[in-house]
Amino acid sequence: MSHPSLAIVIPALNEESTLPQLIKSLDSLKPAEIIVISDFSQDRTAQVARELGATVLDLADPLGAWGATQAGLRYALAKNYPYIVTMDADGQHLPSEIPKLIAHYEISKANIVIGSCVERGSLLRHCAWHLLRHLSGLPISDLTSGFRLYDRKAQRVAAASRASLLDYQDIGLLLQAGSAGLSISEASVEMLPREKGASRVFRNWRLVAYYMAYSGLLGFSKRRIQAVSGRARW
Repeated sequence: MSHPSLAIVIPALNEESTLPQLIKSLDSLKPAEIIVISDFSQDRTAQVARELGATVLDLADPLGAWGATQAGLRYALAKNYPYIVTMDADGQHLPSEIPKLIAHYEISKANIVIGSCVERGSLLRHCAWHLLRHLSGLPISDLTSGFRLYDRKAQRVAAASRASLLDYQDIGLLLQAGSAGLSISEASVEMLPREKGASRVFRNWRLVAYYMAYSGLLGFSKRRIQAVSGRARW
C-alpha cells in the first residue's frame, strides 16, 4: 500500500539499535517520506537513518521528545503533506498499523486520529489516564499515545509557536486542538512493549508527580476556557 501524500515523523534519541528494523518495516509505505529527528543523539542515530534512506534532521541542541517532534512537523508542513503520522522510534509503534490510522481518517475526517492501545501500560499509567480524563474533560482512552495522524489543520496548530511552550505533546496539544475547534478521534491499534529504555514519564514517581501536576493544571485551566467558548470537538 503506497501513500505518496504521507510523511512519517520519528523523533529519536540514541536509537541506533532500533531504527534499522523500524525504517525497513516502513518500506511498504513508500513513497511516504520518513523523517527522523535526532534529538542531539550521542550515538549513530543520524548516520544510521541516513544510510537507510530517511530524511534526517540532526538537532544541534536537545529539544526533548515534543520539541523534536514539532521540528519534524514543521519540516513536513512546509512540504504540504495532506497528512503526517508521528510515531516513536523505540519499537512500540508498528508500521503495519499506519494504514488503520489512514483508513480511520478517511471515514471520520477527524483532524487528529490517535492510535489507541488501552491494553498497554502499567496500573500507574491507567490511574494517570483516569485522573487526567477527569481533570481535562478529554474523552480520550489513550491520552499519552504519540502514534497520531494530523491533517493540514491539525499540523498548523501543532507547528505553531504557541505549541512550542508545551513540555509534552499529549494533553496540552489535544487541548489546544480542541480550543481551535478541531476534531479528535481514536483508532484501535496494536502496540508492542518498548525494545529498550523506559517511559520518559512513567519510569519513577518523581517524574509522574511532575507530569500529573503539569498536565492536571493545564487540563483544568483549558477545560474552563472550553466550557465558556464551547469550541472543543471530540
